[in-house]
Amino acid sequence: MKYLLTIICLACFIGTNFTISAQEAIDKSEDYLNRSPIYDYTEVQLNNTDTIPGFESKLNKLKISGTIYESDGITPAKHVILYLDQADENGDFDMRYSNGKRYNHNRGWIKTGEDGTYTFYTYIPGNDRRYNQMQQLFPIVKEPSKDEYELASFLFDEDPYLSKTCRKRMAKKGDPTRILKLKSVDGMSVVQKDIILKIDSESTK
Repeated sequence: MKYLLTIICLACFIGTNFTISAQEAIDKSEDYLNRSPIYDYTEVQLNNTDTIPGFESKLNKLKISGTIYESDGITPAKHVILYLDQADENGDFDMRYSNGKRYNHNRGWIKTGEDGTYTFYTYIPGNDRRYNQMQQLFPIVKEPSKDEYELASFLFDEDPYLSKTCRKRMAKKGDPTRILKLKSVDGMSVVQKDIILKIDSESTK
């Protein structure tokens, strides 16, 4: 009996270690290290609301929400993953490592339901004065059965680095809706940002 228990314990130990080793091998694979961060979420079931790390402690809280539409601009897009990352309030990116992969800590994911709506609770990022960088949110979209793709970054209307020249260029390109015009509601900045998914290689934002 004692011999049988020893064999069972040994088998469990080997099996556990094999599973851990296999998982580590997957996590450190070339695919894991090089793939888009949109695939790095840890929750099995994403929903249409997420909170960027550090939200509760920030002064300039921001709620960004809207509806993601199919390319026709009318039909709500369901089961779409939207990823956002950003700089912190000082304009710095909080870069960290997980299993040898470098990533930005200030990030989040949502997955739309039947109505295509989404909400992120985050905060207004700062300017990186060293490089004269504007305040930006960086979105990536993943539609079902399609490759992920980046959207043009979301900008802020009151950003002092958003010059008249930049605004004119965006207006000529037809993408002035990149600029978020915030409202204050109960002490929090809020904005509605709808997204229209791209048609083939062209995207409408």
